[in-house]
Amino acid sequence: MPNPAPVAQRLLQVRTSDDIDAGATPTLRELTDTLVFAPDDGRIWLNDQRMLLWRASTYGALRSELVARLGQEAARSLLTRVGYSAGARDAELVRRVWPTGDPANVFDAGPRLHKLEGFVRPQTVAFEFDIARGDFYAEYLWHDSSEDDEHIAAFGIGTEPACWMQLGYASGYASAFMGKLVLFREVACRATGAEACRIVGRPADQWADAELDQHYFQPDASARQVGRRRGVPAAPAPAPTEADGLIGISSSFSAARHLIERAAPTVATVLFTGPSGAGKERFAQTLHRISPRAAGPFVALNCAAIPEALVESELFGVERGAFTGATVSRPGRFERAAGGTLFLDEIASLSFAAQGKLLRALQERRIERVGGVREVAVDVRVVAASNVDLRDAVAAGRFREDLYFRLHVFPIHLPPLRERRDDIPLLMDAFLRRYNALHGRAASGFTHRAVQALLQYEFPGNIRELQNLVERGVIMADDDEPIDLHHLFRGGEAPAMPWGLRGGGRLAEAPVAAPPAPGRGARAAPRSAEARQEAQRYRNALVAHRYNVAETARQLGLTRAQLAYRLKRLGLT
Repeated sequence: MPNPAPVAQRLLQVRTSDDIDAGATPTLRELTDTLVFAPDDGRIWLNDQRMLLWRASTYGALRSELVARLGQEAARSLLTRVGYSAGARDAELVRRVWPTGDPANVFDAGPRLHKLEGFVRPQTVAFEFDIARGDFYAEYLWHDSSEDDEHIAAFGIGTEPACWMQLGYASGYASAFMGKLVLFREVACRATGAEACRIVGRPADQWADAELDQHYFQPDASARQVGRRRGVPAAPAPAPTEADGLIGISSSFSAARHLIERAAPTVATVLFTGPSGAGKERFAQTLHRISPRAAGPFVALNCAAIPEALVESELFGVERGAFTGATVSRPGRFERAAGGTLFLDEIASLSFAAQGKLLRALQERRIERVGGVREVAVDVRVVAASNVDLRDAVAAGRFREDLYFRLHVFPIHLPPLRERRDDIPLLMDAFLRRYNALHGRAASGFTHRAVQALLQYEFPGNIRELQNLVERGVIMADDDEPIDLHHLFRGGEAPAMPWGLRGGGRLAEAPVAAPPAPGRGARAAPRSAEARQEAQRYRNALVAHRYNVAETARQLGLTRAQLAYRLKRLGLT
């Protein structure tokens, strides 16, 4: 007689469309809540991914232009790859936001997201998958395909399926979900006269003629060759990582990154401008690290933190006996940075006298210690930073004009964080990992409303303030608990109220909920170890009974009402 345990485990591994529970997470309401509008900021977010709202006819015009310029096969390949990338990103988002959801419901979130994004109205015919074994089959009907509408308007009814980008999306979503290449084919299409589109998906190794579709997922070799002849890179440069010292993907970040890469091989003086907390020192460190001087020291001095009487000795050093208390000779920052980079932060705070001495050092590349009798040659690259507009300081008589022009060789402006909001999700994730490791915590991420609030917050303290907020959230949240608003905003900050889809599909401003009172309201995760164990027991029981609350309650010896109350108390609703 077979052992029933592996059979039960196997049943849990195989998920089908019959396992979909409309009331289980992620619900349509939860998916809808991830779509957030920031009218004042000009951005739309799907959780932490920036979105665009544009006319279907605009996409149709672009599609027609691609077909006319590239030919149908090349245009189809390009749009298929774009769709594949979008599907893979949505799959990553769903699995990250709902990691404990039933796999059937989590997989079904992809078609529902595609519908929410306005591409098509999908109808599930059937799906069945087993991630452990790599088995997958799915079949859908697509109604009201926007891609078909535009194709038919431009080219009429033809003989070839036309939902190219949508097929790429389905393949990308399923491939990312399964961890192997899944190919969807359109076996019926409105563009060929069918009443509705029908698609079928299987792993690539289960299609007998997968090569017929796989070539659409690869850039055409001739197109790559044309790109190289025109000086176009074959592939975009990878986004900077935390290991590079800089994190961001926004256009202003990329522009600044490009400028330091241009300046790095030279010895030119670089002046960083921007508000406090915008990352000027981090950019200066990266400039040094990618320059030929990387083997030399990086020496930083905050000019505003040094008393005026000590500025000269800090910069140029001091000889023994130069003044009372100078019992030993010591080098200044210029000498300590020999062969490397000297970073002078908040340079506008220097006195006029100190500015004059600094100007001479920059011009002559020689310094003289306080109390010294000889000049010392210095080989130093000077990088300066200011959080005030030095032009205004010159006009107001607070900064020397000649020093300004000596420093203003290669200026780089770093905008405030509110002007580079595309970088916020990356920074949130980097700071979460950093402070989880630093403090030995295990905060699991951020709630939807925390993400929405941070994406719309003004950040008067810029990146430094975001860093502080995330560190505070990591400390306040329990292990395996997502960081919520009441973990973040505890110092009098005023998060913005997000706009989202409300009843009837209308946009409305939603008030930010107050933190739950002790013992009242659902929490994202229990606080005590005992409560966490209890929550895990109920979660395992729900999974074992396919999220059937009534059956789970019977097996636990509870009424359905009792189990529902306990799930709500533990934040498992």
